[in-house]
Amino acid sequence: MSEVPPTRMNEQVFKGKKKAAQSGHGLLKKKADALKVKFRDYAKAIAETKSGMAADSSSAFFSLTQAEYAAGNFKQKVSEGSMTARVRVGAGIDNVAGVKLPVFTYYETGAATDNASLGLVGGGKKIQIVREKYSALLQNLIKLASLQTSFVTLDEAMKVTNRRVNALENVTIPKIERVLDYISRELDELEREDFTRLKLVQSKKESDLKEEKRLKDLAVAEAKKAGKIVVPKKKGSEVDMTANFDAGDDADVVF
Repeated sequence: MSEVPPTRMNEQVFKGKKKAAQSGHGLLKKKADALKVKFRDYAKAIAETKSGMAADSSSAFFSLTQAEYAAGNFKQKVSEGSMTARVRVGAGIDNVAGVKLPVFTYYETGAATDNASLGLVGGGKKIQIVREKYSALLQNLIKLASLQTSFVTLDEAMKVTNRRVNALENVTIPKIERVLDYISRELDELEREDFTRLKLVQSKKESDLKEEKRLKDLAVAEAKKAGKIVVPKKKGSEVDMTANFDAGDDADVVF
């Protein structure tokens, strides 16, 4: 703090810094609260999605077993198809309190279904159930991946925001307050020194005036004893400056 000169200008500068730091602390605190609420929502959604994933996957695999039992082993026929993707994953961004979170979405490309003739001999209904259940399972997997990714990103953003809040609250603002306290103490000390100096100057003037009056009164008393007439001296402002000049000494001015 000794490197900060204790002046009124620096006091105003640090007051502005303190106000800005307090405003930033308030905004970051609100941001941290918003992120915390969203973090809890994501945690709840992840728990609900994971709780249903076990039942969905077991149901999907069991339906596949049923379809293979009814229609035989059709995996070779599926792999012989064109393998054109009917489902793709889209990537987006969700903005939460200034934090960009990745979001994955499930969408269908509209491509024709390959191997539509599967199950004509038998087990067609079972194969259709397998398609539906695996589509639902894939949607849940994409949803879970999106939630998990956003959850991790949000967790990192929360840590950074909380560190900034703690830094402002426990380091920056107290440091500025200590500097302001130091400047205030130094300015008060300077004011006391100036007041003391003025009092000393005033006291010295008063003592000089008293001494001058005492000497003057003493001189008057001695003059009275000696029978002399004492003529008080005129002050500089009362002296007639023209008394020392004679107009007759000036030369005539000819026009």
